[in-house]
Amino acid sequence: MGLLPEGLFTRLLENAVHRPERFPQQVRALFAAMAEGGDFGVEIIEWFNGGLFAGETPVFALTADELRLLVSLGHQDWSAIEPAIFGTLFERGLDPAKRSQLGAHYTDPDAIMRLVRPTIIEPLSDKWAAVKAQIEKARSRTKSGHSKKAQQLFQGFLERLRTFRILDPACGSGNFLYLALKSLKDFEHRVILEGEQLGLGRQFPAVGPECVHGIEVNDYAAELARVTVWIGDIQWMLANGYNVSRDPILRPLETIEQRDAIITPDGTEPDWPEADVIIGNPPFLGDKKMLTELGDEYVTRLRALYKGRVPGGADLVTWWFEKARAQIAAGKARYAGLVATNSIRGGKNRKVLERICDTGAIFHAWSDEPWENEGAAVRVSLVCFGPKDHGRPVILNGEPVDEIYPDLTGGAGRVDVTTARGLAENRGIAFQGTAKVGPFDIPGGLARQWLALPNPHGRPNSEVLKPWINGMDITRRPRDMWIIDFGCEISEAEAALYEVPFEYVREHVRPKRETVRREGHRRYWWRYGECRPGMRAAIAPLRRYIATPRVAKHRVFIWAVKVVIPDCAVVAIAREDDVTFGILHSRFHEVWALAMGTSLEDRPRYTPTTTFETFPFPAGLTPDRSPSEFDNPHAESIAEAARELVRLRDNWLNPPEWVEVVPEAVEGYPPRIIPKPEFEAALKKRTLTQLYNQRPGWLDNAHRALDRAVAAAYGWDDYTPEMSDDDILRRLLALNRDRAA
Repeated sequence: MGLLPEGLFTRLLENAVHRPERFPQQVRALFAAMAEGGDFGVEIIEWFNGGLFAGETPVFALTADELRLLVSLGHQDWSAIEPAIFGTLFERGLDPAKRSQLGAHYTDPDAIMRLVRPTIIEPLSDKWAAVKAQIEKARSRTKSGHSKKAQQLFQGFLERLRTFRILDPACGSGNFLYLALKSLKDFEHRVILEGEQLGLGRQFPAVGPECVHGIEVNDYAAELARVTVWIGDIQWMLANGYNVSRDPILRPLETIEQRDAIITPDGTEPDWPEADVIIGNPPFLGDKKMLTELGDEYVTRLRALYKGRVPGGADLVTWWFEKARAQIAAGKARYAGLVATNSIRGGKNRKVLERICDTGAIFHAWSDEPWENEGAAVRVSLVCFGPKDHGRPVILNGEPVDEIYPDLTGGAGRVDVTTARGLAENRGIAFQGTAKVGPFDIPGGLARQWLALPNPHGRPNSEVLKPWINGMDITRRPRDMWIIDFGCEISEAEAALYEVPFEYVREHVRPKRETVRREGHRRYWWRYGECRPGMRAAIAPLRRYIATPRVAKHRVFIWAVKVVIPDCAVVAIAREDDVTFGILHSRFHEVWALAMGTSLEDRPRYTPTTTFETFPFPAGLTPDRSPSEFDNPHAESIAEAARELVRLRDNWLNPPEWVEVVPEAVEGYPPRIIPKPEFEAALKKRTLTQLYNQRPGWLDNAHRALDRAVAAAYGWDDYTPEMSDDDILRRLLALNRDRAA
């Protein structure tokens, strides 16, 4: 394939995708011209590029040199081509925006085999070992070694292999099916050879393409999957010394269907073919991308159809997990092995794994593995599951364990935190920040210019111009960004009275809002897409609130003045007391958050629900109490340790000798930290991420002091820094269960 320029193949595939009914005609015409042996003159080129389309404009045009190159390639030996490469070629011919939707990505064979081996080959190997032992026992009972019983056992097992069925319900261009079929044929070949050694006669292979079933929504991908499977079968037969039928070479393969695997056109749940094993790499699409890629109507119907089985807001891949679970529960499949992003381990996604463990069991998993998706490195989970009586060894990340929990942890002494429940005393405190849905943010310098401008109604622009933070402002240096904030209820006419900010939003935000799907976003274009009125109401009576990035390498918390608008990449916690800050920044909350959350690549994710609302605070210090109601003798020691941590940290981030502290133009707004010119370069390196990467001795000491104070509040007099994370989780989970009950 390296001989053919990528651009040429891309154009060939574009033609195939957009005019599949004409593509075979064009290819046949090319090789007919080649057989004529004539030169590729102007007439042939024009005829090939346009004549076959009867006046239509071709999707692409080939030059004379490109046609000659195709002819020369026609004389090459392509018999050893890797069938899985067709997936890559297919992907290059697709609209890039559609690739993740179709699941049309080349998958590394080693990764595929991590699912094929435990679900197909290893169970069959165990069964063959048992049958082989029976055969040898039957042969030992006859003097000659020939046994009708032994022959029947052998033929029965070969028949079982012939009728073995594998389903990939998101098969794309067929890579999983190809490797699964190849593995099954290799196994059958091994059984045939071992049977021959036992004197049971040589058998002809019976496992073929009819053993694999596929479902694929894209018609071209489905056809390519059929071709991939057939070529793989033919190659295997030839490589192992068997003849193949040549009339025709490729026969129809009706077991690969072109249709939607999770919802029918009339909105009902589709049936899947019965199979022994379900494998595959369903499409990676997050909650918000589902709406963009698939449309509001499709997603709404899908969520309604699976209500109570797949939670709203879960990633698209979870629908395939639930369907596979249901097939196993109904006895229509034995095992499943599927790929998902590692976010399936937590949040709403994990609900489908909890259902799998309720009705069956996960017996083999890789919880957090690197994966290539659209050229970017992502982290995935490989999950194999079956019924309660699956009969397989339980393996997690290559090591045997007693049980695998829905968060894909397990092993001796491990704590199943998936049984934790939300606590009433924690509700209404932590919120995801606002989602702009448009460029409402502006540089601080421009905002300060606007603060001095008058408005027709005589009110200041400071009412709608606020400092703004996102996750990077917390983990790195603050960028001095502000945002135009018209709140949650203000009308268009009222917003227009703030003249310059309104005109900016009308010019920069409105054109983008007019193209979005959600009617409310189009109609109320001057407001944020998600204004978070609940968060605003909770923060309004406070002087400050606690902020933490939703996704970050280190779980760090900072104080934010209440006028600062948090972005959706920030979790805002409506508490202003040092005690709550100290508890959240303790080791105990960090261990809990890491266990309860998921991650984006190597950065843990924090959520208001699964990580905050489930966390059991020390008795008497729960978030439903005001500081005046705290009832724990260790509250003040926690507050002192928290204040000392913040003081030391702030001095490291912004040494007084290196910066100027300038009051902001609006009273009550946070002051500006301006580096002195000679220290500007050094300050850029002083970030919370860098500080916690280094974790100097003074920072470690400050955290240890905080941890001791919080441990005392829990009544854990035996706490030492050497206490294991599992011991901490076990104690916290017991508290969670008591409170939830």
